[in-house]
Amino acid sequence: MPKPQFVPLMTYHEHPVEEMKQRAAAFYNEMQRRRTVRHFSNRSLPREIIEQCLRAASTAPSGANMQPWHFVVVEDQTVKRRIRLAAEVEEREFYRHRAPEEWLEALAPLGTNEHKQFLETAPYVIAVFVRRHGKLPGGYRVKYYYPLKSVGIATGILITAIHHAGLVALTYTPSRIRFLNDILHRPADERPFLLLVVGYPSKDAVVPDVRRKVLAEIATFV
Repeated sequence: MPKPQFVPLMTYHEHPVEEMKQRAAAFYNEMQRRRTVRHFSNRSLPREIIEQCLRAASTAPSGANMQPWHFVVVEDQTVKRRIRLAAEVEEREFYRHRAPEEWLEALAPLGTNEHKQFLETAPYVIAVFVRRHGKLPGGYRVKYYYPLKSVGIATGILITAIHHAGLVALTYTPSRIRFLNDILHRPADERPFLLLVVGYPSKDAVVPDVRRKVLAEIATFV
């Protein structure tokens, strides 16, 4: 087993307490503007923005630093069309036959249905995959630990980075999503995690009139 290697922590920068309070409040104020959007413009945007957001996502912590994520960025209109058609096949089955009534009732205020035109309209669709195994230096195969948790954290940072850049996003998870491996030519031991639709909102974009839980509802201090 290789001996652990450590280097001095050089990246941490401490701020005065009052500045920390201001920074925390400013970040909250920025993030509370974030909304999940389903109405996208087809306006193009530079790939460099997406690349930088993915770099931010790659800073996420992961089990044993294995970084078990892979992001497939889809720009090609033909590929986006294939993803939409495959997704809508699954969604029709879900809404008409598989979904329990209580789940359909929970979705009703959001106005979702089997039609997923945003998969073609938005300039980018990012497919997030979970890698279950990797290779160590020397070619040894290794199992990744806590891959779902790690990829979930990375996806959260990616969503935050996209919002911070000035774009909007939609997290989309078809009830059955394995078709992405075939369409995007990903190996069988990678598991699709979700689709992230990214772009500008359309001029007539609307969002559901919902509220976020307040701090007392989501946190306990002991």
